[in-house]
Amino acid sequence: MATDALTNGSSTSNGLFRAFWRWHFYASFLVVPVFAMLALTGLIYLFRFQAEPLMHADLMRIDGPSASVTSHPPLEPQLQMVKKAFPTETVSLIREGREPTDPNVFSLVRPDESTRDVFVNPWQMEILGSLNPDTTLSGIALRLHAELMTGRWGDGVIETAACWAIVMALTGYYLFFAGRAARLKRKAKQATGAILANWHATIGLVAGIGLLFMIFTGLPWTAFWGEKTQALATDQGTSFWSTDPGASSKPASTLDESLPHSHAAEVPWAQGATVVPESGNQGGAVADVDTAVAVAEREGLKHPFSIVPPTDRKGVYSVMGDAFHDPSHERTVHVDQYSGNVRADYGFADYPLLAKTISQGIGLHEGRSLGLLSMITSTAFCLAVLALCVTGPLMWWRRRPAKSGSLGAPRGRMPIKSTWWLATGLVAMAMFLPMFGITLAAVLLLDQLVLRRVPALKGAFDATD
Repeated sequence: MATDALTNGSSTSNGLFRAFWRWHFYASFLVVPVFAMLALTGLIYLFRFQAEPLMHADLMRIDGPSASVTSHPPLEPQLQMVKKAFPTETVSLIREGREPTDPNVFSLVRPDESTRDVFVNPWQMEILGSLNPDTTLSGIALRLHAELMTGRWGDGVIETAACWAIVMALTGYYLFFAGRAARLKRKAKQATGAILANWHATIGLVAGIGLLFMIFTGLPWTAFWGEKTQALATDQGTSFWSTDPGASSKPASTLDESLPHSHAAEVPWAQGATVVPESGNQGGAVADVDTAVAVAEREGLKHPFSIVPPTDRKGVYSVMGDAFHDPSHERTVHVDQYSGNVRADYGFADYPLLAKTISQGIGLHEGRSLGLLSMITSTAFCLAVLALCVTGPLMWWRRRPAKSGSLGAPRGRMPIKSTWWLATGLVAMAMFLPMFGITLAAVLLLDQLVLRRVPALKGAFDATD
């Protein structure tokens, strides 16, 4: 939401306008590349159900049943067929197809802990083939979106960029309203770059709200902020996640630990860290995956199911009902592998208020809670972010100094000492977002100790005294 050079008005005279513009400019060096990537990978993930079947039609598209068939084919024969075809691998997840023309997917973990998705035509009882989910277009997009495919370091970069994107959004709104009159005058005079600046400002006006919403609904995923705030919430008697009100046995693991990294997203967010009960009397197994399905249907869960089968003598069948379009339908039933009885049954109704709020926010973040409306608004938002990431650099490119050695940054310093609300806001943000506070301190120290003391750097970065 930045604009080209504006020099009139009280905002400029007290230094705020140019100072905000300067921070908006330099924050873009981190925010623009990261958020362009997030918007692009978000679009890919948003349309994964449309794109992936086109790219892997031999695996992800099948002929549906005749109109007279209304029941779901039994899963146990399919499971045994997959186990026979891949005897050295462990089935970690079974996913029913969302449509009759979708295959069922059996996720396997290999001895080397790599993953493989096996696609099965349930109507023809045929294994169609397999692929590594991490190598698909949506799999790569998801890993980039989550952690830049570099683990905790990448997660930290994204979290830091998210913090500074808040700065960009807030300074952008200030620049929009404080510079509106001058911007309209430049547009009326058909000044160079005026139309581009107006488009950037207008798109930013609308997209800024969505950007802030996406940042705050995405922060619970982050390794640092999410982990620390979850610990704080737990200390206060609440949680980002649900508790297990029905487990009568000692917990064996958490639900997200039951899946390989590639499929952790299959677990409803608020249930990821809840404990999984153990099966009871460990005699000969009498229940199978179809028993678990029948129990889940009896308990009111909706197809398509995602099922985590037991991997040892203590495990249970964890059946997750469909809540794709409505997180309030999130519910998991754990079925004893011996008796076929329910060991635990919990879902959205059992979540703490905080977990309910976060689950609903994540449903909106992923563009799935409101059906087609979510798809349309999420697509428009991603395109708007990409437009901002293009128009902003273009504006700088058109007004940059050609041969001065300067980046052409706006000149201005934040009047923190004389502006109490600005100082208060920065301190509050630094406390609420520690990654922002840490990087802000680093930037200020670099500015004071290096950039303003080395003449060449002072000129290049357009620092002022």
